Amino acid sequence: MEADVFVIGCGPAGLQAAIHASRKKASVAVAGKAASSGAYGAVIENYVGVSRRPGEEILAEGRAQAESFGASFLDMNVISASAADGRFRFVMEDGTEVSAKAVVIATGISRKALGIPGEKDLLGKGVSYCAVCDCNFYKGRKVVVVGNDSEAAVSARLMTSYASETHWVRWEEAADPGLASKALDAGAVEHRSKPKAVEGDGKVERLVLEDGESIPTDGVFIELGARSSAYIAMDLGVMPEIDDTIRIGADCSTEVQGVFACGDVTGRPWQVAKAVGQGCVAGMSAADYARRLE
Repeated sequence: MEADVFVIGCGPAGLQAAIHASRKKASVAVAGKAASSGAYGAVIENYVGVSRRPGEEILAEGRAQAESFGASFLDMNVISASAADGRFRFVMEDGTEVSAKAVVIATGISRKALGIPGEKDLLGKGVSYCAVCDCNFYKGRKVVVVGNDSEAAVSARLMTSYASETHWVRWEEAADPGLASKALDAGAVEHRSKPKAVEGDGKVERLVLEDGESIPTDGVFIELGARSSAYIAMDLGVMPEIDDTIRIGADCSTEVQGVFACGDVTGRPWQVAKAVGQGCVAGMSAADYARRLE
């Protein structure tokens, strides 16, 4: 398959990139699975003009828009990438090969999981990987923040402004001492034990720790940091930052000509509004780059 612009990722950032690149009359191919997007299964309520809509509905409409402008979709992941002779080449899961003049990396990030019983089953039913994203849902309720690092400390402090009770579960002192103190001074209750299981009947009701303690809660925020899925970038010559995000310029360009990035993979904040805005810029920039090669 040949394309002017190849978009990797079909979340809000990737879809917006596909829409704008296609509208600039570039041939566009998009790879990825909607269910892998952070918006899938989420309720979107803080994006202008959108009031509590399921993320999967927004993704479906975004795809339909991109297709209406001529973008084609490959519902599978990229397994390898390379750059040669002024073009970028990719191999998909089923062996399909794609060649493109420009690339937009919109792979998002994959949250680190605890891997304990109940975590996966209750995802979206009280288990969350982003306190900043979901804090409004827990006003006046009991929550637990799980994590050793500074990100968990920041989230614990944040939740004290929303929840009636905020518990912080950590088993190592890896967080910045100043940030940890701020969380505890704000009222977060500290527990020093590893989580054992998330329990509840259809929704989160408690977090059980390895020391036998059971913490009644309405929500469990797992904040172990985030790891991007943009390792494909390294095959293209783009070196991710130490936190696996990708550095971009104002036009969403990376250090490699013809490679652009947008959305969660470029770092915080992990919000639809930011993803869509960058997707617009990245899509137009990639289309312009491809046109210059003609």
